[in-house]
Amino acid sequence: MRERDYQAKLIKKLHDMFPGCLILKNDSAYMQGVPDISIFYGDRWAMLEVKVDKKAATQPNQEYYVEILDDMSFAAVIYPQNEEEVLGALQSALRTRRKTRIPKPE
Repeated sequence: MRERDYQAKLIKKLHDMFPGCLILKNDSAYMQGVPDISIFYGDRWAMLEVKVDKKAATQPNQEYYVEILDDMSFAAVIYPQNEEEVLGALQSALRTRRKTRIPKPE
């Protein structure tokens, strides 16, 4: 499977998991090493670097950006072998916060 084919399937899966989310494909020519996709859901965001295989080569700065962005919100490298684990962590990270319920005055 080619990376773009896996990425397309993954984006469909993300849309199903997070209805109404916005997913953007990032341009590596603009900022080399930035993760492939950004996901915006409610008041949360995440970025994923998509690889076709665990052993796929990484480009310069990819690990750096994943680490920095994960400290800010959520970022990870995802490939078929770790997809279930990463998507589980992503669900926890993007879980929407419940609004505080303030009792109405009587």
